[in-house]
Amino acid sequence: MAKPWRAVVFSLLLIAVCAMGAGLLGGGSTAKAAPPAGEDELSQGLRAFTSIYRLAEENAADRVEPDKAIYQGAIPGMLRTLDPHSSFFDPKAFNQLREDQRGTYYGVGMTVQPRNGRTVVVAPFTGSPAYKAGIRPGDVILEVNDKSTDGLNTSEVADLLRGPKGTPVQVLIAREGVDKPLIFNMLRGEIPRYSVKNAFFIRPGIAYMDIESFNENTSREMDEAFKRLGEENVKGLILDLRNNPGGLLMEGVAVAGRFLKRGQTVVSHRGRTSPEKPYLANNGSASRGYPIVVVVNRFSASAAEIVAGALQDHDRGWVIGDNTFGKGLVQTVFPLTENTGLALTTAKYYTPSGRLIQRDYSSGSFYDYYFRKNIEQKNSEDARQTDSGRTVYGGAGIAPDEKITQTYNPFQLSVARGQFELFRDFIPKYFSNRDTQLPRDWTPDAVMLKEFQDHIAAAKVTYKLEEWQQNLDWLKIQLKREALITAVSHDESLRYAIETDPVVDKAIESLPKAQALLDNARKQMVQSNKRNQRD
Repeated sequence: MAKPWRAVVFSLLLIAVCAMGAGLLGGGSTAKAAPPAGEDELSQGLRAFTSIYRLAEENAADRVEPDKAIYQGAIPGMLRTLDPHSSFFDPKAFNQLREDQRGTYYGVGMTVQPRNGRTVVVAPFTGSPAYKAGIRPGDVILEVNDKSTDGLNTSEVADLLRGPKGTPVQVLIAREGVDKPLIFNMLRGEIPRYSVKNAFFIRPGIAYMDIESFNENTSREMDEAFKRLGEENVKGLILDLRNNPGGLLMEGVAVAGRFLKRGQTVVSHRGRTSPEKPYLANNGSASRGYPIVVVVNRFSASAAEIVAGALQDHDRGWVIGDNTFGKGLVQTVFPLTENTGLALTTAKYYTPSGRLIQRDYSSGSFYDYYFRKNIEQKNSEDARQTDSGRTVYGGAGIAPDEKITQTYNPFQLSVARGQFELFRDFIPKYFSNRDTQLPRDWTPDAVMLKEFQDHIAAAKVTYKLEEWQQNLDWLKIQLKREALITAVSHDESLRYAIETDPVVDKAIESLPKAQALLDNARKQMVQSNKRNQRD
């Protein structure tokens, strides 16, 4: 359905003019630096765009679609000239953004992915309508409410599954080992997207907690997790921020501030025309004196980097893993007409020591920026000091205190291709003629391993027999991890994956280094107090 795109464009241009007046987009650093000539140039540009659009609309071989030309062409093209993260949200994307921020949506509750031209279930969420109905990983979605999924992409199928709370949805499923399609009737429900997915004691006294994103509920979820665990029993914490793309700034500030002293700086931001604005810890507590190891990787970004950088700069946490992404641009979201929105970069983030989080994007393509290979870079001109005097660098994300990278050997890479797709393809076949109920102490046996060996042989994976033997333990872990999704739940599978993760083991081993940071900080405080008393 066509939308009144002219109203959207007008709203965007109004924001652009206001931003120029504030010195955010124009060449001047203050409002006074935007002369009338700048407005003339803008007017000329608008007239040129309108003229070109009309020519294309009247003469192009194919009909010009306003939505596509404006939403996918003109507006994104303009924003790409600014920076990698300023972006326009059409109604669907803007609604998705709000869902991500709220941490909830309405549907049946399962993740899906494309495979061989069809949409396949990866896993139903524990307790969701899909989970209660008995939908399994590997199920192929054939129809939704009598509408065939042929020719639809995964996003379009997911849209069919969503809808108002309490409304019925019927899904036709093809399942491995079942001759006829299965029909599942469900009522759509509210599906929470928990940002704190796992919180449990991975060792006696050692708590593990991962944060997948920062939405409106993250700090509350963390508080609830600590209440459930009994924070008084925590002697050390593994805070996992791997693959966390960020989210809401204030939730990142609240999470980091929880472990700092009240009044300590968490992060600050400043732009060319805006004064520096610090964000302080207002919910800190001296009673939370346990050591913390923060785990990050190259996909930890934005608010995740704010948390890691704050704990590192204040020597409150020992950071391990890979260099983080380096996304330190402040996005201000402007709601527009027709349920659209604009995320515009207005400032940059700086850690408490003053180092810049944002990676340089002035040279190279946006592809190189997003899929960079060099993750070891650092800006030697942006060297700063932590509270205890350790040297840290800015301008390229957060560099870990201890470099730890999860690696795979050639055999594992060949078998795990496509994000463990061979394992996910195998499990539905394995359970096609077996009971899905497994005992708690279950582990893959010789029969399962032989069937999987035949499975990867059919996929033309070549290897040496000794490679198979050398990787037996790894194979059993991956098979059990995937089997638990069907046999128990996705949550149980995630917990098992964490318990067998070598990087998490390294984090536990690094807790004494985090404790040493705390001990050193206390020692410096005692010495400082003694000097103050003498003075």
